Amino acid sequence: MPTPRAATPLVPDADEAHQWLTDELSKPEYQAAQPTAFDLAMQAIRDWFAGLLAGATGVPGPVLTLIVVLVVAALLVVAFLVFGLPRLRRGRAASVPLFDDGDLRDLTALRRAAAAAAAVADWPLAIEERFRAIVRGLVDRDLVQVHPGTTARGFADAATRQFPEQAAELRAAAAGFEGVRYLGRPGDAAEYERTTALETRLAQTRSAEAIATGAAIDGGVR
Repeated sequence: MPTPRAATPLVPDADEAHQWLTDELSKPEYQAAQPTAFDLAMQAIRDWFAGLLAGATGVPGPVLTLIVVLVVAALLVVAFLVFGLPRLRRGRAASVPLFDDGDLRDLTALRRAAAAAAAVADWPLAIEERFRAIVRGLVDRDLVQVHPGTTARGFADAATRQFPEQAAELRAAAAGFEGVRYLGRPGDAAEYERTTALETRLAQTRSAEAIATGAAIDGGVR
């Protein structure tokens, strides 16, 4: 008759129980479930609010409401500073590149480059830089979006939707840009002046989107 094997103990001693618990909690699924720093911060804020409300039985209702409103406002300001400012700087510190050459210059730099080229009668460069200023100006105003594959004509078509009255001038400026940049056209002072006038006019003109938004607001007020 075979000797029976010793049965595995069903109740571990203290050391074994501690080791089993340590091994179990070290598994990846438990580690992934650990609260993040954000979770801990939010929990601390919730606990603080709960303690404030629990211990405020002797505080008048309006005063307590004011305290809560001020705290919420402070949290909103902090959230804006942390998450909002990078978005506001999007068109300045981290401008999107224009066309296919990764041009990240801002509007002021492009205007200066155009004026400098015009001062020495380098009309191809002056026309090219002034058209780039048109693009940068509308991109910075979030009226048109461009990517490295955007062409001058593609930009003009998109800009026309925001400035329908300038459609002919936009397409002419785009054709002029492509002519001096890709086709070796010499350009001239008159073409540069037309492109400059268009850039100035667009900078001073409200877009169709802005006009429609303003009309909707006015209609709602009435």
